Amino acid sequence: MSTMTKGDRARWVVRGIGEVFITLGALLLLMCVYQLWWTNVVSAKAIEAGRAEIATEWHAEKPEPGVTVSPTPSVLPEPKHGQGFALLYIPRMRDKVWGLPIIQGTDKDVLARGAGHYENSVMPGGLGNFAIAAHRSTHDEPFANIDDLRVGDKVYVQTATTWYTYTLRQDNPNLTPYDVWVVDPVPGRPDAKPTEHLLTMTTCTPRYGSTGRWAWWGLLSGERAVSLGAPDGLTGTVAS
Repeated sequence: MSTMTKGDRARWVVRGIGEVFITLGALLLLMCVYQLWWTNVVSAKAIEAGRAEIATEWHAEKPEPGVTVSPTPSVLPEPKHGQGFALLYIPRMRDKVWGLPIIQGTDKDVLARGAGHYENSVMPGGLGNFAIAAHRSTHDEPFANIDDLRVGDKVYVQTATTWYTYTLRQDNPNLTPYDVWVVDPVPGRPDAKPTEHLLTMTTCTPRYGSTGRWAWWGLLSGERAVSLGAPDGLTGTVAS
């Protein structure tokens, strides 16, 4: 019977450690593939399904031909958690944000299906701060190119009856996850009474991390009844 020498034992230990590292590396690679690729595939399908569901609901509620429904900027009722209620269009980020569903809530399940609406913020067109969030990486990465946005860019929100146009006026790419003041009715002034109709959009930063937050703020600059068609210059909408 052969006896294992100290050298044999050392080689056996080193080989075992090596196999463990190889296994861990393979698992890490699979996790990266899942996060950076597969979640995009799954979320893209969920976003398309959500968009179609919202469009179908609106079509069922569409008024008779020739009837103009006036915009109702501040009376849209709060939807249930997880319910889609609007579509988001950003021409500067058209490849990812063109008819993107806006869904009530900001938890993981919601953000895997579109942009999430902060439940303590006002509804589209309301007085105060209409605040939304979306992923910058993974889950179809709707806000991947948020760094392309510029002051003066237009952001369009479509509800069943109204188009809301917001004009971007300021951003801050150096926030932390604890800067929750960005979604206050008056950002940074918790005790102030709102006098403007604001939009806030938030996402994680850097591109493939979550240590920071990036926020853009805009101001309501136009309203238009859906029955009158999309705002001037906005073509190719998915739920007209």
